[in-house]
Amino acid sequence: MQQSVSRENFDQWMVPSYAPATFVPVRAEGSTLWDQDNKNYIDFAGGIAVNALGHAHPELQQALQQQAARLWHTGNGYTNEPILRLAKQLIDATFAERVFFCNSGAEANEAALKLARKYAHDHYGPHKSGIVAFNNAFHGRTLFTVSAGGQPAYSKDFAPLPGAIEHAVFNDLDSAARLINDETCAVIVEPIQGEGGVVPAEPAFLRGLRALCDQHNALLIFDEVQTGVGRTGSLYAYMHYGVTPDVLSTAKALGGGFPIGAMLTTEKLASSMGVGTHGTTYGGNPLAGAVAGKVIELINRPDVMDGVGLRHRWFIDGLNAINQRLHLFKEIRGLGLLIGCVLNEDYSGKAKQFNLAAAEQGLMVLIAGANVVRFAPALVISEQEVKEGLVRFERACEAVVKGASV
Repeated sequence: MQQSVSRENFDQWMVPSYAPATFVPVRAEGSTLWDQDNKNYIDFAGGIAVNALGHAHPELQQALQQQAARLWHTGNGYTNEPILRLAKQLIDATFAERVFFCNSGAEANEAALKLARKYAHDHYGPHKSGIVAFNNAFHGRTLFTVSAGGQPAYSKDFAPLPGAIEHAVFNDLDSAARLINDETCAVIVEPIQGEGGVVPAEPAFLRGLRALCDQHNALLIFDEVQTGVGRTGSLYAYMHYGVTPDVLSTAKALGGGFPIGAMLTTEKLASSMGVGTHGTTYGGNPLAGAVAGKVIELINRPDVMDGVGLRHRWFIDGLNAINQRLHLFKEIRGLGLLIGCVLNEDYSGKAKQFNLAAAEQGLMVLIAGANVVRFAPALVISEQEVKEGLVRFERACEAVVKGASV
């Protein structure tokens, strides 16, 4: 008999690095979840842009169950069929010629940054080690990636940090140009800053970074952990912008909820990562490969990509209607189904209040900093779930407005 557990047990047993919601989800289907009390919630959070096909998708269940009956894990001393098929799917669908598999976005970015330094050291010498990143970026929680991320709140308590990392102003090409030079080995950038507030890059900014990297023999790394696998209406956001990176990191939606990450790159660059230079025990395991292969098969289709654009319009129209009535947001921005509502001055710093109020109304949303309410739902969320979720969001907004006016 299983032990009965509750939200209070988190505070008793877990390292207190999270502050999870007061309810505990126990089952889900599509974009609706139920908690321990059988209360239902519409999911506009998508597991932080992970559950691209919603919850308990039958074809993902089948892929996992079939693979679980065959082969679970062997370690990196062996390869396996599902991961090889997934590698070919990603190569066929992107600029990439080589793939490295891992377990998370942070690991994918760690691999990308290590590749950049290794390639530069191999071809130009140890002096070429500088990395340029951007303020308010988020690239993961390892010591290397949290240093590259431009949010000191996440890194300041873990000094001394890895060196030779500088931060420019996002969407400011002149700021980047002042830092990028012949000692720069890589520039890492999110096509849309997710945790930093759902801020899309300007096309000219990414084109300018590509030119600067070419000029200084630096690698351009796109962190597509949050924007990848259909989130913007293209399989990867670089396709939307028409700017091709040298290295791309992907995770989150790649497994549709099953942990997997990948670094995509070219054959020329991959050659620097010879046997023994990098590794991971679980990376590229058969279970992850089978599920992610089915995810790519189901998402990389014109009808799904077109559907992202349609759902974007459902959200934007609904959020604009709410804003016309309640006057909460000074901007609604983003691409595809990565959307941020920027709170106006009257509600500055209160994004968490909207998050908590939404949960009370049976809706799961995200925040992106203190001033942005973020939405990253399933790419296939139903029109009825969107409509009902927006009704619940409006009730949550009204509750915050009422509370603020008391």
